[in-house]
Amino acid sequence: MLGTKLAGYNLTTCIYNASGPRCTTESELLDLVACKYNGIVLSKSCTLKYREGNVLPRYYETEHLTINSTGLANEGYEFYGDMANKIKSKSDKPYFVSVSGMSINDNLEIINYLQEQPGIDGIELNMSCPNLVGKQQIGYDVYASEELLRRVYEIDLNYVLGLKLPAYFEPVQIEQMSDIFNEFPINYITCINSLGNGLVINPENDQIAIRPKNGLGGIGGSVVKPFALANVYQFRKYLPDMDIVGCGGIETGRDIYEHILVGATAVQIGSTFMKEGVRCFERLTKELEEIMEEKGYNNIDEFRGMVKTFD
Repeated sequence: MLGTKLAGYNLTTCIYNASGPRCTTESELLDLVACKYNGIVLSKSCTLKYREGNVLPRYYETEHLTINSTGLANEGYEFYGDMANKIKSKSDKPYFVSVSGMSINDNLEIINYLQEQPGIDGIELNMSCPNLVGKQQIGYDVYASEELLRRVYEIDLNYVLGLKLPAYFEPVQIEQMSDIFNEFPINYITCINSLGNGLVINPENDQIAIRPKNGLGGIGGSVVKPFALANVYQFRKYLPDMDIVGCGGIETGRDIYEHILVGATAVQIGSTFMKEGVRCFERLTKELEEIMEEKGYNNIDEFRGMVKTFD
């Protein structure tokens, strides 16, 4: 009922984890492998070397909002390459590795290594981490984005490549980035990463909620859903033949339904996964199936991109 085809892979469900929460260590990745209700196992964004990340506290949540400034804490790219064999020995789910090198050359080195590792089915290139001190999100720089993709596609790629994008707040930004993406054989894009440059105050002590970057971090949770939907909706217009993964603000099955309604091929779960763990995938699956049954849909293709407008 929830099956979909993403970048050529037939997935049993359109729901899977976003890179970031609960996908850094071996035990966390194997929890995703064991879960029956997620379609892909996606790793934490990796760098050349192990990163401890930013100082604590770097994560805070309320009922409908999260803020984090993890700073790309991860085990290093070789760890995520080595995990492929362990994952494939337990499941036939596609295994995607998120890549977030600190420079173009870092990304190229990581990608060259990963594509030689058996068991890795795809790469999600992170162009949108908002939580690195002194680093701009490359996805906001049109020329740097084009140069990065040009260099990446000089490699003889033999795997799926997707892009994790920041939120774009002006339609002209989406049009400009779409022009670039149409130049390359990109398999999918993911919209959106957390909203950078947010600030949350803890009402219990009137203190900024996280320590890194003087309290500034990436905002997730239901508050970002309107921006995520808008990005999926607009990119679908300019990239009609490219798969789009919706990510942002998903707390309920209805939220997933709306992402698909505006054109998403699949969805990633971030803040809700962080709060609830893998059990969230079963709950979301049942909620989405209930909505589909009420509306008489047998599969998600029947309502994908069918949002009603006033035109």
